[in-house]
Amino acid sequence: MVPPRSVVLAGGGTGGHIYPLLAFADCLRRHDPYVRITCLGTPHGLESEIIPPRGYDLRHVPAYQLPRSVNMNLLRTPDRMWRAAKVTGEILDEVAADAVVGFGGYVSVPAYLAAKRRRIPSVIHEVNVPPGVANRMGMKLTKHVAVGFPHQIAQVPALRNARVVGVPLRQSITTLDRPARRAAARSAFGMDPHRPTLFVFGASQGARSVNLAVAGAAKAITGAGIQVLHIIGARNDAFEVPRGLAAPYVTLKFLSEMEYGYAAADLVICRGGAITCAETAAVGVPAVYVPLPWGNGEQRRNALPIVNAGGGLLVEDAELTPRWIEQTAVPLALDNGRLMTMGVAAASYGRRDGDEALRRLLLEVLEQ
Repeated sequence: MVPPRSVVLAGGGTGGHIYPLLAFADCLRRHDPYVRITCLGTPHGLESEIIPPRGYDLRHVPAYQLPRSVNMNLLRTPDRMWRAAKVTGEILDEVAADAVVGFGGYVSVPAYLAAKRRRIPSVIHEVNVPPGVANRMGMKLTKHVAVGFPHQIAQVPALRNARVVGVPLRQSITTLDRPARRAAARSAFGMDPHRPTLFVFGASQGARSVNLAVAGAAKAITGAGIQVLHIIGARNDAFEVPRGLAAPYVTLKFLSEMEYGYAAADLVICRGGAITCAETAAVGVPAVYVPLPWGNGEQRRNALPIVNAGGGLLVEDAELTPRWIEQTAVPLALDNGRLMTMGVAAASYGRRDGDEALRRLLLEVLEQ
């Protein structure tokens, strides 16, 4: 198979689109240091903060929210989309794109449209159930669709012909040896290398209900001899750890090197975002998943297959109380045998080769 010389990657708005894009870009570059990689985004999206520091070319294109109801924006949508596709098409021409790979977000739509007009092959990578609105539109323009998890195909008829490739993850995650890194990771956070460790995190901004529940149970947790590593979120300045705890309780606003947190952890309490589920399963860390209580239930659907495989527990947001943590999470964090069994089950469901599997699909598409 002849590798591509120039690939355009489209995805933005949220970390769930951007981080797999970057992991895939790293994979392409590992195989070919000279491949030209061009990323598409918007000036105001999270991608503008994350992608350029990683050394990749980011081009800004117009992107418009796709309306979900009949209103004036719906009437303006076709004209907006074609104008955005025209700008995007000029970029595809400039970089002599061999292929477009889209990861979702509104910026992906003009990329799919521009690629279709130029007969440039495009591949869609989707991790959610139901698929995002941008990728649903893209599926009308290309038959090459990859998904992160088997349950997506089972639950979404439109994905019945998609290929399960897993989720592209950073090499620092996919190469993580948790047992070998455990003591060093704990020491790096100023924690006891030998104590059982609970790792708590929400989304990038934290999760207020999770924060409150764990803080409310802090005395019971540490009193049982368990130390806590807690990412409280960037906007949670008011969070306070109770005083007089019997074991270390370390708080951080943000942790970019999540592999250190996973290495330190015996048990995780987290949300059920697609990337979170992909990472926890890939590294084989037992987790208590607390899906967001709003939206379309996608976080529950993300976590449930791991739970059904034996790799974690699922508790609804309203049921995550200090008492639940004391009665359920604390005994689990102290049960080494059960944690080991759950870790093996999570790893058996997870995949560490999502980037390589997506690259193989891209090469097949180009060969066709």
